Amino acid sequence: MSDYMPTDITPPELLPSALAHHVPDWAEAAATPADVTDWADRQARALFPYELADGWPMHPQGRTGRVGRNLPLWGENQAADPIVVAGYGQTRRVLLITRSDIEAEAIPGGMVDVHLGETAPAALVRELEEETGVDLRKHTPTILGRDLVDDWRASDHSWVASTSALYQLDVTVAAVGADDALDATWYPFGDLDQLAAAITAAGRTLYAAHQPLLQRALDHLAE
Repeated sequence: MSDYMPTDITPPELLPSALAHHVPDWAEAAATPADVTDWADRQARALFPYELADGWPMHPQGRTGRVGRNLPLWGENQAADPIVVAGYGQTRRVLLITRSDIEAEAIPGGMVDVHLGETAPAALVRELEEETGVDLRKHTPTILGRDLVDDWRASDHSWVASTSALYQLDVTVAAVGADDALDATWYPFGDLDQLAAAITAAGRTLYAAHQPLLQRALDHLAE
């Protein structure tokens, strides 16, 4: 007998009984993976290959200690995270938002609408403008990488794969929190310690899952 006892993180609005009456506009209607009809297509476009076990998608990195779904899709949920930096060296700054779900400072970004044919580069621009009012559609970002993110909503059967990109500006621009962002702030970004100290001084916390993405941006800027 297995001693694996994961926590079900499915919120009330995504339970089968609730979905039978109303589907939130941010989530698919499938109450379980058995209700998903396009697994072959999902696996083909996944950033990180994954398998199905008895019809259930399995996290590419293994068990998470959580089951259920608290994300838009079963299986991989593709996200786009634009890292916007202004200035150079020890005087540069980075644009972060205060997320409304966990009230932590994070990279502005969100889910790619893959079912509508949206690409990650398009989602980078859309999410940034929706959450901060900053329009960088005329700027070409540097794609930093693609990562499985340790998102607090991830489970054995639903997870986040992010495309992160760096936008380099000469100076800061006006930004204001909107949509899923309570606030938008430019923080000192000479290094990760400086950023963390500034966030702490503001009485806030840095979203841990985004720290590796921010460090990758710093590493690229140091090249």
